[in-house]
Amino acid sequence: MPRRRPLIRRPRPSLEPLRLRLSHPDALYWHALLGLLTGVAAGLVIVGFRLAVEGSQTSMLPLHGENYEALPLPLRLLLPLLGALLIGLLFMRFAQGIYVLGVARVMERMEYHQGHLSVRGFLLQFLGAAIAIVSGHSVGREGPHVYLGAASGSLLGQWFTLPNNSIRTMAACGTAAGIAASFNTPLAGVIFALEVLALEYSITGFIPIILAAVSANALSVAVFGSAPSLPVPPSLLYSFSDMLPIFFLGLFAGTLSAAYIQSLQSIARMGKHLDFFWRVCLAGVAAGGFGALVPEVMGLGYDSMRDLLTHPLPWTFLVVLLVFKLAATSTSVGLGIPGGTIGPALFMGAVIGNLTGALATAFLGIEEGQASFYALLGMGAMMGASLQAPLAALTAIVELTHSPGVIMPGMLTIVVAGLTSSQLFGKDSLFLSVLRANGLDYRANPVVELLRRSAVGSAMNTRFVRIEGTLSREEAEALAGEGPDWIIVDKDGAPAYLMPGIAVASHLSQSPDDQEIDLLEIPADRLELTPVHLQATLQEALDILRASGTDALYVQRPIAPGIHHVYGVLTRGRIESAYRY
Repeated sequence: MPRRRPLIRRPRPSLEPLRLRLSHPDALYWHALLGLLTGVAAGLVIVGFRLAVEGSQTSMLPLHGENYEALPLPLRLLLPLLGALLIGLLFMRFAQGIYVLGVARVMERMEYHQGHLSVRGFLLQFLGAAIAIVSGHSVGREGPHVYLGAASGSLLGQWFTLPNNSIRTMAACGTAAGIAASFNTPLAGVIFALEVLALEYSITGFIPIILAAVSANALSVAVFGSAPSLPVPPSLLYSFSDMLPIFFLGLFAGTLSAAYIQSLQSIARMGKHLDFFWRVCLAGVAAGGFGALVPEVMGLGYDSMRDLLTHPLPWTFLVVLLVFKLAATSTSVGLGIPGGTIGPALFMGAVIGNLTGALATAFLGIEEGQASFYALLGMGAMMGASLQAPLAALTAIVELTHSPGVIMPGMLTIVVAGLTSSQLFGKDSLFLSVLRANGLDYRANPVVELLRRSAVGSAMNTRFVRIEGTLSREEAEALAGEGPDWIIVDKDGAPAYLMPGIAVASHLSQSPDDQEIDLLEIPADRLELTPVHLQATLQEALDILRASGTDALYVQRPIAPGIHHVYGVLTRGRIESAYRY
């Protein structure tokens, strides 16, 4: 009796054609829809996060939701410690090894885990960051927004069991949505995702990210209004002499950025020797001490940033504020508090810009009203240098002010700051530094990125038959008449070898008297087979081939407990041709 198992005879689940279509890198229409869906999901999550945090702050703090300065001294001391205790207990009970979150975690999951983020990490980030911000730790909300947005996209893709190239796209869309919904800056969100995640620019990759940023931003605007989070009066560069303080501002911001990155690295490395619970408790004690002395450093600090962006402040106060903000943020984030680092970088940039404006007013006779201009440039310079994302930083300050006049001076100060931090002080981006300080790494390779854009379904060969090792001559002749490209030979009920379909016809013509054909004995090239999941990217497939030492894969997906459906075969040469071409 024939034991041949033809492919593509089984009924497929309704999403199967979509999964196979999405495995191709040029599935623009469907990826655009996924980008839109991701943006809506991420926007809903981020709006929920902001409502929870801002509602808690408004009910707890007098006058307005960021007025930590009005709290009595004992409460400023105890509130961060209480928050740290809650975070420590939360992570001790549920973390199971997940201690690095925020943008750094997204980068690590994109590089080594195809953008797969977990429900556990999502909940830890949501609750941990909310507790940290409400309890007055010097952290930002932008990093948690990025993680929550990326996790929203990733979890949706995993729920639909989409190919990993699509899950990576949805995680990138969520990253852009997180920045867009934070500041009402959709374009900055798009560029941030491309720069920080080192994505290749292509129409197929760009359009879904744009749609995600726009849809998330639209939801945020619908709930919180269209006014920017940090309104800044538009400013212009009036004369060439104004370039000198802008140049020095870039130097100052680059130096401060290097100090910020170094302090985070040093504290994170020292804290690795302590248990996580005691680390965050130490962070709570430190945050309480800093908040008791300089309460302006507590929380997000948007109220203080608005002051920095609207009028000049005494330089002595600015120096104290800068030192304490640097120390408070480095201690909290470096010791494991699950908050963001982008907001504090913007805060410190506004301080150094306001301080530069004060010095320029005193020594160069520049008008006092330009303080907001320098504070804004300082924000862009600090963000660009710390994150090594100059275009995202420049776009952010343009969108915040709705003023194109800031582009030229912004470009100068951001470039000078970035060169100072990376070349003069040899610093990588803040996120890479956090990853490496916690024993993780991140590398971007253009060939690997190309292979990650396609799933195995886009390159597999579906012209094959699956059969047991021994055939009668009639069965072999029927098989040769079908003309498959490949034959999968089963051994012990599972695919074991791959051989060219032409080999059977060749053997039949050369051995007319053979009545029984043993596929494992006839002359032919036989490749050992290893399974690969239909979700896998071509990069994952190549890694599996290298690890197993085999030369071919069969693409499968479980369709019932203990039952796997084989979709196609994939050889090493076919994978390599994908990037060589």
